[in-house]
Amino acid sequence: MSSYYQLLERKVCDDGSVLAKYKSTIHAQGAWNAHEQHMAPATGIICAELDHFSARSDLRIGRISLDILGLIPAGEFQIETRIIRPGKTIELIESTMSAHGKSCIQARTWRMMMSDTQAVAGLEDQKVADPDSGILWEEIKNWPGGYIQSLEARRLDRRAGKGVVWLTNPYDMVEGQTHSDFVKLMGMVDTANGIVTRQGWPFNYTFPNLDLQIHLYRMPIGKWLGLETVQQYGDDGIGLTSSILHDLNGPFGRAEQILTLRKLA
Repeated sequence: MSSYYQLLERKVCDDGSVLAKYKSTIHAQGAWNAHEQHMAPATGIICAELDHFSARSDLRIGRISLDILGLIPAGEFQIETRIIRPGKTIELIESTMSAHGKSCIQARTWRMMMSDTQAVAGLEDQKVADPDSGILWEEIKNWPGGYIQSLEARRLDRRAGKGVVWLTNPYDMVEGQTHSDFVKLMGMVDTANGIVTRQGWPFNYTFPNLDLQIHLYRMPIGKWLGLETVQQYGDDGIGLTSSILHDLNGPFGRAEQILTLRKLA
């Protein structure tokens, strides 16, 4: 199997929403539990639906806010996508992933009007060295699960709590379909939480994220995602993983993940 998902059915409902049914493959398998999906490809498949849904040439995605409502089951699931705030210059889209009659991810996406702002454009985020400058990082595969095993990772500067890692993978998001670079790269962003862990193996605490917030000041291109990541733990059981997102042309956005720290027995 050379994809993360298989499409079973897609239909347009009477209210204009789109309902798509999928089945995950072993390559989407999560790292915390063998019977769940990893949030990274789950984000990618939601973005694939966003690419299909009522696309407009004058708007692009500026923010994706995903809340993880519980375990994301492996196997069959569905995504329902609808517009909840239409508009000429901005629109808000809601996507809900559900399985076995329960919602597992709630995503809200802002599409925003594009215009020529080259006269005032400027970034403070700096470009990092490209993946050819990095070292093949096999230790990422200490994490279990089919998704992590699907990745090629190259590390630049990296230590506990901070570093830069480049990721790519050879798989399609959906079997038999070609998707944009945006879909491919968004399908790896959630990996950030596992690349600069503040603990050595084996962990004394688990630290799953409850959300994934992605902000894009330009659309990404290419097959490599660079994660310039910092992971921080508070002293009351809550942490935060923050990343500057890069493609081969430089930084294109930021992502954050709120963490719940739980001591292992």
